[in-house]
Amino acid sequence: MKRRSFLQAGVLTAFALKAPPPLRTREHSGPRKKLAAITASYNLRSPADNLITRFLEGYWINDDHHRSPCEIASLYVDQVRAADISQRISAAYHCPAMPSISDALTLDTGTLAVDGVLLVGDSGSGAVDRRTAQRDLRYQFFEQVVAVFRKSGRSVPVFCEGYLSTNWDEARRMYQSSRELGFPLMAGASVPVTFRRPEVDYPLLKGFDDALLGDRGQPDFPLGVDFDDALVIAPAAGSLRVMFSALEVLQSFIERRRAGESGIRSVECLVGGAVWNAAAEGRWSKEVMLAALRRAERLGEGGPEEVEHPAVWLIEYNDGTRGGILSLGGLVHEYLAAFRVKGRREIDSTLCYVPTESGNDFSMLVHGISEMISTGVTPYPIERNLLTTGALSVLGKSANDGLKRTETPMLRIAYTAPEDSFYAHGRGW
Repeated sequence: MKRRSFLQAGVLTAFALKAPPPLRTREHSGPRKKLAAITASYNLRSPADNLITRFLEGYWINDDHHRSPCEIASLYVDQVRAADISQRISAAYHCPAMPSISDALTLDTGTLAVDGVLLVGDSGSGAVDRRTAQRDLRYQFFEQVVAVFRKSGRSVPVFCEGYLSTNWDEARRMYQSSRELGFPLMAGASVPVTFRRPEVDYPLLKGFDDALLGDRGQPDFPLGVDFDDALVIAPAAGSLRVMFSALEVLQSFIERRRAGESGIRSVECLVGGAVWNAAAEGRWSKEVMLAALRRAERLGEGGPEEVEHPAVWLIEYNDGTRGGILSLGGLVHEYLAAFRVKGRREIDSTLCYVPTESGNDFSMLVHGISEMISTGVTPYPIERNLLTTGALSVLGKSANDGLKRTETPMLRIAYTAPEDSFYAHGRGW
């Protein structure tokens, strides 16, 4: 699809993004792309392990094993802890551990010598508290990568695991740097691209050239659907990683509405009894919540209103669409989503399946990163992550205590979703 993607707040105009390519064959022919892996730490079952090790060993999507077209050419680990596995990984796979980010990107040549960069910048648990920003190294890593790009006079695709930054100004600068230097920037969590049980999706019109519509293309041409209600239930509040994943799940669906994405007008966080009062006032739907709960495969004991510390994030979009992130810790241990579409009686609902025993929700993410580095095309717009990062930067400050309705004029971020939703098809394992 050729519809334009842009920031209405006057930040910068984004590049048009094409739909992601289909899954390729299990093996790639030709030379493999060189990837520099930059991570805060590298422990077993950590995001670094779930991503980097899959590039080294290959990855499974259902019954198909894929060998990435990218090889880890260098590894930089900022903090080598007691549980570190990076030194063993480096030795086993002949992947050199470098003393600096610059060395990892230049491979001791003095200039950029890799085809892509993988950033994992979370150096802690991601709990929501005042120390979070000190633990998050994404922006610090990114700036060092960009410095190498500028010195070398060229740049390569970059993937940032999770949100762009805990700080909105830093996230916006990361986005602007990618536009200025012209390199593809991809970010995000694994949950939005994992398996869906069932495979709920909202297709967009394919192959339409909106140049024929001129400036009316973005707001006037109908694409997908309109939502009366949209709700994602997260496993538990108190973790930036969990709540960001839930935000991304919501956005991966709600961006497919008829007029495209127009950005977020306001956000609000309610906790305790205020959660259920808001439902009684019609600010979010308990009926939609119950539809989502019916998809759970590991539901705890008791009912929703028996949860000790419920929380809900209410999100109002610029076009009037409403969405919500509900946390029912102790009852819900999965990511559940439900949607009421205008003109339909039935409520759509799905489980975003995370196979905790294997971490295989990361496999489709690795596949998307591989394709981005190989083709220069991101499977979904970076504006999605810029928008969810911005919402997180506001909501995360008071996620445990509640937050009054807050206007978010900086989040007037408009873009169009890709023609094809990027997620892992099949049931997964």
